[in-house]
Amino acid sequence: MRASFCLEVFLDISEIRQSLKELIISELNLSGKSPGDIDDAAPLFGEGLGVDSLDALPLAMVGAEKFAVKVPEGEEARSIFASVNALVDHIARERAAG
Repeated sequence: MRASFCLEVFLDISEIRQSLKELIISELNLSGKSPGDIDDAAPLFGEGLGVDSLDALPLAMVGAEKFAVKVPEGEEARSIFASVNALVDHIARERAAG
């Protein structure tokens, strides 16, 4: 039973990661990109995907709605939006707590 639970969590995280990448591409109009083009550990801002602070707000709003999680504002949000991995970790923690 434990192995089944672990597999379910893994698949859930994998699905979150894929959905999140698709959301990033659609919301930020990253035409020509596919989810596989986005490095999970690369910075979303600056040199990574080139996202700027204006892109963060709509991404946070749509992401919060899609994944039913709260996204804090200010300094705490910076670490959450550091990378795809950081966003996935935040979504998984919020879902586990909620």
